[in-house]
Amino acid sequence: MRVLVVEDDAVLAEAIARGLRRHAMSVDVAVDGARALECAAVTRYDVVVLDRDLPGVHGDEVCRQLTGDSTRILMLTAASTVRDRVSGLNLGADDYLPKPFAFDELVARVHALLRRSAPARAPVVSRAGITLDPAQRVVFRDGRFIRLSPKEFAVLYVLLSADGAVVSAEELLDRAWDEHADPFTNSMRTTVGTLRKKLGEPPVIGTVVGAGYQIR
Repeated sequence: MRVLVVEDDAVLAEAIARGLRRHAMSVDVAVDGARALECAAVTRYDVVVLDRDLPGVHGDEVCRQLTGDSTRILMLTAASTVRDRVSGLNLGADDYLPKPFAFDELVARVHALLRRSAPARAPVVSRAGITLDPAQRVVFRDGRFIRLSPKEFAVLYVLLSADGAVVSAEELLDRAWDEHADPFTNSMRTTVGTLRKKLGEPPVIGTVVGAGYQIR
């Protein structure tokens, strides 16, 4: 679950990003429109949380350029009149949340857009006795509740969603970590290792040498 937060108030942007990461989302931040378009050119985002009044490239232009692919756009802006909301939705935004806002509502709207960004994906994913509910953020193995950290939850979600296919290390980094993740650190291996321990026996996360990981 990859999200891009585009907000010229750096403090607010980081606060939103931290909050979304606590909900097992991988979040990148851009503080202007040009940077947002650069990020979107190299990374496929499920949802873009987009401030409208951005320096340089205006948020409206960012919305126009991102409309048409699978990315969902949530406009988050102080421009809150009915006319503002209508014009934003007509630009291609999928949802519109005026400032000031309740963070719980922001999270709920992002989750709703995530479900819409992948309509063919089952709300609950299951394989090898493991059941993961992304809406409730709970995981069970053979009926036993398993408590996971947000990063472990995100990794397991990516692996389960692959439906038995091998997920490369590069794809796992792209989908479960943000743009600042260092591919040369042991962060991913450590997370997979702790996830294996929590899932218990028999082991279900296999390593395919030279290819990646899969749920067997």
